[in-house]
Amino acid sequence: MAARTHAPQPLRNGCIQDVDRVGDPRLPARAAPSASLLPRWNQQHENLEKLNMQAILDATASQGEPIQELLVTHGKIPTLVEELIAVEMWKQKVFPVLCRLEDFKPQNTFPIYMVVHHEASIINLLETVFFHKEVCESAEDAVLDLIDYCHRKLTLLVARSSRGGPPEEEECQSSTPMQELQKQAELMEFEIASKALSVLRYITDCVDSLSLSTLNRMLSTHNLPCLLVELLEHNPWSRREGGKLQQFEGGRWQTVAPSEQQKLSKLDGQVWIALYNLLLSHEAQARYCFTSFAKGQLLKLQAFLTDTLVDQLPNLAGLQGFLAHLALTETQPPKKDLVLEQIPEIWERLERENRGKWQAIAKYQLRHVFSPSEQDLQLQARRWAETYRLDVLEAIAPERPRCAYCSAEASKRCSRCQNEWYCCRECQVKHWEKHGKACVLAAQGDRAK
Repeated sequence: MAARTHAPQPLRNGCIQDVDRVGDPRLPARAAPSASLLPRWNQQHENLEKLNMQAILDATASQGEPIQELLVTHGKIPTLVEELIAVEMWKQKVFPVLCRLEDFKPQNTFPIYMVVHHEASIINLLETVFFHKEVCESAEDAVLDLIDYCHRKLTLLVARSSRGGPPEEEECQSSTPMQELQKQAELMEFEIASKALSVLRYITDCVDSLSLSTLNRMLSTHNLPCLLVELLEHNPWSRREGGKLQQFEGGRWQTVAPSEQQKLSKLDGQVWIALYNLLLSHEAQARYCFTSFAKGQLLKLQAFLTDTLVDQLPNLAGLQGFLAHLALTETQPPKKDLVLEQIPEIWERLERENRGKWQAIAKYQLRHVFSPSEQDLQLQARRWAETYRLDVLEAIAPERPRCAYCSAEASKRCSRCQNEWYCCRECQVKHWEKHGKACVLAAQGDRAK
């Protein structure tokens, strides 16, 4: 971990204690959202964003990580997992219905974007704090639901790789605001899956202390070792474009210099570490059934374990030896033991509570949640400006800002809203048709402070 040079102002118990299930505008079966409940959900989102940004700052500083400690102390990890799965279900069940409604033509899609972005905020926070093993332990039974969530995301990632990875962020003059939002959501889904991979890897770091039900879920129900082999085979975060190798990092495709092409990418590294944890753990080896199919899949790893790779991750030498032994071992028939185990319940409970109501929920949200007045939008714009403070965002940015139009390195910022960056005046003019409405709204929010 990077050396920590200073301690930013941490966000203490106020935000932590406020992270809880409120009248959620996504799944109103528990409590129908109203004009008074929507601000409460917006406050919940703002708290999560602040915690997320502070956790990243803490992880790069040298003064400890109070956000992780407080989330564990207040028992909020299961709450975050449930919130994560709730917004995932909203995106699968309600968001498509909203996009199909012919009478829904919002002037501003920011309120919907906040809900779509909510999932990315939570999984990013979990990725940051799950580095610590005590966080995994504090998840309790919700770790089963989190494993199922990660499995869903990685399965979709493998399926999407056959279509060439995430879509490019292309400008389309004829796109409606909702169509643009759908494109952004699809791009975001690829990044969410990469975060889910990191969370899963951190869970496997605790494999020797996980419950029997959790191990069985990972090894038997989902057969995660074979899924991870599929990820290495398809390598969805790498591609060839114009004869050049590109890798998906930081939310965009980046060209890899020839001198760096043998270097292990971050996502490949997470897959290898997860495989190492699952296959070389004594607990996992005792419970994983090495059928002929599993053996055939795992032995594919031998082709990837080059000397260059092992030099970068020396622990993989142990995995090499394990695979050499596996090649000489007789396969096992599928186990038919009767096992009483816990099962995840969050997804099934939410789906059962809202089954058959998705269209009604979408129409209700159209009228009461996602059609705010101009005054409400200005008020929320002011709150967003306070949440996404530029000094904090710049402190956690991994690199220099990029042009919002062409993605080149940018040095000029929009003078009105101070949110978007551009490399030149020409790009700013070309991007104005898309940026204009958001710029005016953000500027109005700043003036209202």
